[in-house]
Amino acid sequence: MKISVQELLIVLLIVLVIFGPTQLPKLAKTIGESLKGFKKGMEDDTHEQKEQPTADEKEN
Repeated sequence: MKISVQELLIVLLIVLVIFGPTQLPKLAKTIGESLKGFKKGMEDDTHEQKEQPTADEKEN
C-alpha cells in the first residue's frame, strides 16, 4: 500500500489547518526528538542484549 503524492499533500494541508503555521515547527521538533530518543533506546537495548550471556554460555 503506497501513499500517492496527492494523498500526502492532502494530509499535510489538513495538519497545517489543524495546527497552524506557528505550531508546525514546534510539532516537528517534538516528533524529531521523540524519534531520536526511540532510536537511541533501541540501540541501547540491542547492545545490552549482546553483552548479556545466553543460557548456553552460562552453563559452560
